[in-house]
Amino acid sequence: MSIADNLKKVSERIQKATEHAARPVGSVRLLAVSKTRTPDELRAAIAAGQTAFGENYLQEGLDKIAALSDTPNLEWHFIGPIQSNKTRAIAEHFQWVHSVDRLRVAQRLNDQRPADIQPLSVCIQVNVDAEATKSGVAPEQVAELAGALLEMPRLHLRGLMAIPDPNLAPAELRRRFAGLAAQLEALRERWPSVGPNCLDTLSMGMSGDLEDAIAEGATLVRVGTALFGSRQ
Repeated sequence: MSIADNLKKVSERIQKATEHAARPVGSVRLLAVSKTRTPDELRAAIAAGQTAFGENYLQEGLDKIAALSDTPNLEWHFIGPIQSNKTRAIAEHFQWVHSVDRLRVAQRLNDQRPADIQPLSVCIQVNVDAEATKSGVAPEQVAELAGALLEMPRLHLRGLMAIPDPNLAPAELRRRFAGLAAQLEALRERWPSVGPNCLDTLSMGMSGDLEDAIAEGATLVRVGTALFGSRQ
């Protein structure tokens, strides 16, 4: 199947899952995970209507941003682990960051975000599996980090992100998603007067589990394989 066909199929899955969860049509966005994909593959997705792309590796992402600079209105999301020495380029070239899990990184992104463009939309990555080898802040530390981010003028705290273990049983995976949704709701209750489009995003769910994620409240699903095919 072509990338356009795959995009249509994924969009239909999202729509059906959204309707099944009795949620408003259009309340779930698709982020195309484009790591290791070529600019030509991205152009095929763009031609089919996709505009938001997620990159895990900084230099690869920067190369694609440059290669597709002739295409207006693309939205670039950085979704990989963040090294402190890479924050300036991320702050200057991406519109979203999903993987903020340390105060130092957040502060650097804030300080290095150019003043002549909109604040950087960020999500806090939460380690919902409580595994020491995984990226993400511990669930019990989310509120403290969120409070600090809400004070940073060049960052716009959109919500939470998680990457649960894909090998979990379906029921356990649903519990992980539900737990992240509950944490976002707790942040909303703690800070009820935040501005528009703040604390509005649950970035969770991928090719194999997007239906479960949407059932538990995902507003943005990150899909790579189902859109572009298996990576070489």
